[in-house]
Amino acid sequence: MKPPKKFKFAGRRLPYDHRHRTASDKGVPYVFELAHRLLKDFFAEVDRVIEEAQQ
Repeated sequence: MKPPKKFKFAGRRLPYDHRHRTASDKGVPYVFELAHRLLKDFFAEVDRVIEEAQQ
């Protein structure tokens, strides 16, 4: 029996949490504190991007 196939990022830990603005950017650091704060920051960024796109 073959061992399970390993995925490219399986078990790999990054030295920081990060976020991506586009699919191709490599990410910028994000300090994770709480899930609630993460969601609040995410939706604030969504609102900012929408506002920027409407101008």
